[in-house]
Amino acid sequence: MRIALTADPELPVPPRLYGGIERIVDMLARGLTARGHDVTLFAHPDSATAGRLVAWPGGESRSLIDTLRNAAMLATRVAAERFDVLHSFSRLAYLMPTLPSRLPKIMSYQREISPRTTRLAHALSRGTLEFTAISRWMMAGVSDIGRWHLVPNGVELSTYTFAPTVAPDAPLVFLGRIEEIKGPHLAIEIARRVGRRLVIAGNIPTDKRAWVEANVLAHVDGTNVTYAGPVDDTAKNALLGSAFAFLMPILWEEPFGIVMAEALACGTPVIGLRRGAVPEVVVDGVTGFVRDDIAGLVAALSKVRSLSRAACRADAEARFSADPIVDAYETIYHATTARVATRKAS
Repeated sequence: MRIALTADPELPVPPRLYGGIERIVDMLARGLTARGHDVTLFAHPDSATAGRLVAWPGGESRSLIDTLRNAAMLATRVAAERFDVLHSFSRLAYLMPTLPSRLPKIMSYQREISPRTTRLAHALSRGTLEFTAISRWMMAGVSDIGRWHLVPNGVELSTYTFAPTVAPDAPLVFLGRIEEIKGPHLAIEIARRVGRRLVIAGNIPTDKRAWVEANVLAHVDGTNVTYAGPVDDTAKNALLGSAFAFLMPILWEEPFGIVMAEALACGTPVIGLRRGAVPEVVVDGVTGFVRDDIAGLVAALSKVRSLSRAACRADAEARFSADPIVDAYETIYHATTARVATRKAS
C-alpha cells in the first residue's frame, strides 16, 4: 500500500529525548516499510525515520497561519500522490481540507479527544474517516461517533534489555514529566514509607519549576532520593532495568502512559493508582498492582517479589511490541479501504 503518515511538527521522528507519539510513529513507519509498504512521513524537518520524509512548511508554533500552511500542503500532496490511505497522528485540523475526499483516512488519538471536533470531522468525511485510540478509557465518551479501533501504544523491544533479576536493594523508579499531576511527590512519600531508595528522572517544565523545587527537589538528598534529570533511551533502559518496581502514582486520567510498557519490557513490575488507562496496561497481580490510594500502593510493594519479571517482559512482547502494533494498524488499513471502496461502488 501507499501510506501517508503524519506527526505533529514540534518534535522530530524519532524524538531525541521525550516524545511518546513520535516514538510510535517511528516504530510504525519502520515496521510498515519493512513489510514492503511505501511510506511517506509528514513531520518535523529533522526527522530521520523510514520511508520518504516530507517536512511541514509551518513552524513548530500552533499559530493559525502555520496550521493553514500545513493543512494546505498536506491536501496538495495527497491529491497529487494518490495514496491508498492517510493515517494522521497530528492535529485533526490538518485533515480538514482532505476530509471530503474519497481517500480512506485514519485519525489516531493519543491525547484528549474533543467530541465536538470529532463529530464534525466524521460528518465532513462522509464515512471515509475512522478513528483509533490507545485505551478504552480514552474513547469512552466518543465511541458513538463513527467507527473506533483500540490500538495501544508500543515500544521497541530491542531498545529495552530484559533484566531477570535486580539487586536486593534495588531502587524504586519514577520516570516522567516532573509535575504535580504525575505524582513525583507521592513517589517520594511511598519510597519513604517502604524504606527503599527512589530515583526520579524526567524533565521539569518551566512553568512548574517553583512547585517542583518546593515539593520534589527539596527532598533530593543524593542518597534516599536521587534526581537523574532527563534521560535518553540508553539511560532509560539502564534505569528501568535496575528498578525494584516502577511507580505510577498519577493524579490525572492519563490516556496510556507509554513508560509503563517500557518498564514491563525491562521486566520491571508497575505499581500504579487506578486512574486513566493504568488498569488497562497493568495486569493486576501479574505485571504489577493497581490500587486506589497511596496506602494501597505501599502495601502492594510488599508483594512485588511474588511477581515474575519474565511475565512482565512476556506481556510487553505480546501486547506492546512492534509486531502486534503494526499488525493492528495494517489490519485497520485494509478494513477501512475495503469499506470505503464498498461505499464508492454503492
